[in-house]
Amino acid sequence: MTGRTAAVRRLEPVLIDRIAAGEVIERPAAAIKELVENALDAGARTIEVVIEGGGKRLIRVTDDGHGMSAQDLELAVERHATSKLPDGDLFDIRTLGFRGEALPSIGAVARLSIVTRNSEDDNGWSIIVDGGRREPVRPAPAARGTRIEVTDLFSATPARLKFLKTDRAEAQAVAETVKRLALAHPAVRFTVAGEHLSTIDLPAEGADDAALLRRLVRLLGDDFAPNALPVDAMREGVALGGFAGLPTYHRGTAAHVHATVNGRPVRDKLVSGAVRAAYMDFLPAGRHPALVLAITCDPRLVDVNVHPAKSEVRFRDPGLVRGLIVGALKQTISGAGHLASSTGGARTLAALRAQASVPETQLRLHTGLHTAPFEPPPRPAPVAPDFAGWQAPFDRTPVSPRAAGFAEAGPSDSAPSANPAFAPVAADTRADAAPVAPEDEVQPLGAARAQVHGNYIISQTADGIVIIDQHAAHERLVYERLKRERAANGIARQLMLLPEVVELDPSEADRLLAHAETLASLGLVVDGFGAGAIAVQEVPAALAGGDIRGLVRDVADTLTEWGDARALEERLDHVLATMACHGSVRSGRRLRPDEMNALLREMEATPFSGQCNHGRPTYVELKLSDIERLFGRS
Repeated sequence: MTGRTAAVRRLEPVLIDRIAAGEVIERPAAAIKELVENALDAGARTIEVVIEGGGKRLIRVTDDGHGMSAQDLELAVERHATSKLPDGDLFDIRTLGFRGEALPSIGAVARLSIVTRNSEDDNGWSIIVDGGRREPVRPAPAARGTRIEVTDLFSATPARLKFLKTDRAEAQAVAETVKRLALAHPAVRFTVAGEHLSTIDLPAEGADDAALLRRLVRLLGDDFAPNALPVDAMREGVALGGFAGLPTYHRGTAAHVHATVNGRPVRDKLVSGAVRAAYMDFLPAGRHPALVLAITCDPRLVDVNVHPAKSEVRFRDPGLVRGLIVGALKQTISGAGHLASSTGGARTLAALRAQASVPETQLRLHTGLHTAPFEPPPRPAPVAPDFAGWQAPFDRTPVSPRAAGFAEAGPSDSAPSANPAFAPVAADTRADAAPVAPEDEVQPLGAARAQVHGNYIISQTADGIVIIDQHAAHERLVYERLKRERAANGIARQLMLLPEVVELDPSEADRLLAHAETLASLGLVVDGFGAGAIAVQEVPAALAGGDIRGLVRDVADTLTEWGDARALEERLDHVLATMACHGSVRSGRRLRPDEMNALLREMEATPFSGQCNHGRPTYVELKLSDIERLFGRS
């Protein structure tokens, strides 16, 4: 191949603007983001957005901000002209926009019309930029503020249109962009209207935390407020505020994870990673929290000039910010105690309404637990609790005799029904066998009344009922106990009377023995016992009597998946969660009333007990008023 190298030449200004537009204005939503940020920087208290064709045919942004003079308007459509760097310091950015490229970039690829007026001028001013060609500034009638219209976006660069999605998809992207800005500025009224959109009208709420929560409810739904926890923390000049959803109030995508830095909405990898780390111990796989975090700091501690679209930032001390987010969120979640999402009861009622029917002659309730004629149950004689051989499963100090005991309950714990037609399918503890203690009923999780299907405890509160998954709840309690012990003086161990020998694949056995020291720090002491076998000498005291063979096999699988010792050190909590699963009350185990109440009281005293180690709720609560509506009583 032969030829002569082309000479270096200076690009035409219009071509330079179009190249810049490709970086800054990649789609209609990006153009609207730039225009709305300009309106916010101008002090607008009301911002209206109208689009057509997903923003490709028309974008109109109107605000009541300060407006511009004729001289300012003429400069505003030139490249690298801005009012947002008064002293030229790129490391002291106190506005949302600063590049000075948005308006000339939009004007280079579309028809741009601006009408503006400030409070000092008697009339307004207008300018048109069409495909990079600027017309002179002219007088125009205008109210205080600025109205910008963009028509035929990318008409000057038609190839760009091929990369855009459907009008509906682009319109939805516009709506999401404005919502993110609205979350960051609750004191401003936002309206969005146009094709393929349900009109959004967000009134100005104010500037305090209560105003922010009202704005969040409008955007994230009415369920957010009762499931949101206020976040308030500060470290070395960096403040963190906002609201974080309960772990059981989770979503299928990360779209409900919002963050702002000095009022600027960001999609930052450091922030999203810190959020994942904070919720890692509580969420099911593939689920994400719902939250809004507001980071505030000296502008010199964060660089916002690292991305053309200003969607990412770089902190001077990323470790400080990450630690602040993780620590604050974990402390916030811990402060919620045993609380689980209030939406669990709503989902339960929805399921009941979908299955319930009310014939004229008989009322049957299909709950998934059993289906039976609605008749008063017989009253069996109460069974005296037997505490022989009981070993406390919790670290409660002290434990009352009434709340003690997790011994296996025999068949005699449930008296047979006097009415065979009403015999419950799996009522392991009858309601009358669990008399209500006044001091229990006023507790958050109430007083245990029955156990059904060997796994679910029915509890009565002062104004409703609670359904508890006994295995999931106790799994979390054991897990939290193991974590506390490890953080304090080490996990208490119990010597096996006879070593438990577990047969494994030889490579798995070798891997377990290679990590024997780390496992011993978690309370699991193992030795070699020939080829492909290990002997368990000691186990965590909290797991005594649990499924030791299953525990060892699961730990071996974990080591196989993670590989080296460093990976294991970073995931010790996950290993503890695996252990807790094998040491918790098993599904199908019958519990006496005293044992059930002991479980409820321990849940109330243990943070994070509203969700199991896999992130699922450990209980759902139904208010009496909701149940009465279910039966048409109110």
